[in-house]
Amino acid sequence: MRSPEPTRRKDALRNRERLLAEAVTAFTRDPEASLDGIARAAGVGIGTLYRHFPTREALVEAAYRAELAKLCASAEELRRAHPPDVALRRWMDRFLDYAIAKQGMAGALRALVAAGGNPFSESRAHMTAALTSLLRAGVEGGVLRADVEAEDVLTGLGGMMFALRAEDKRAQAGRLADLLLDALRFGAHAAAGSRPDARPAAASRPEARPSRPAPPRTRKAPAPRRPRR
Repeated sequence: MRSPEPTRRKDALRNRERLLAEAVTAFTRDPEASLDGIARAAGVGIGTLYRHFPTREALVEAAYRAELAKLCASAEELRRAHPPDVALRRWMDRFLDYAIAKQGMAGALRALVAAGGNPFSESRAHMTAALTSLLRAGVEGGVLRADVEAEDVLTGLGGMMFALRAEDKRAQAGRLADLLLDALRFGAHAAAGSRPDARPAAASRPEARPSRPAPPRTRKAPAPRRPRR
């Protein structure tokens, strides 16, 4: 007879995942969201919530870290399922969705930091590692330029987050991501370590047109001599 322990562990894991998903939704909507409401939305009792997350701060931090972990893990999933440049573009979309959730949770995260929590420790390093794997695949596949680092792209994506501060700006952020990807594709044919926009000096000069051969010179026939008288 099988022990009920593995089943209980699976149930506990599912409960935890549901609680985290509902917590992200609730805190994005209202930083002061009720824990009772989160438990009800997850289909569990408040006691189950407290067994997993003894305090409100513990739930906020776990919810934020879960979103970060999903974002970083998706890099490998996308890289295996799509061409490198497509995988990178889809990861950008996931980053923007993560940014929306993070901004929505800003109030809850500020309260967590004020209480002494540090939800952001190592988050940048994890994102940089995930993005580096996508960029490397693109360079090796010849579809992305070789002179860009993950920090450069993260800085660009961070700038897009300002577009998300206003309502209904998600589409604009997506267009900006398209432009960023176009920039990363430009010069993908260049060798690693060289600037993609570099060109030999001779190539920048107009190409010399081949000179046409000069027509053959014709000698004038001598004038006929007049007969002597």
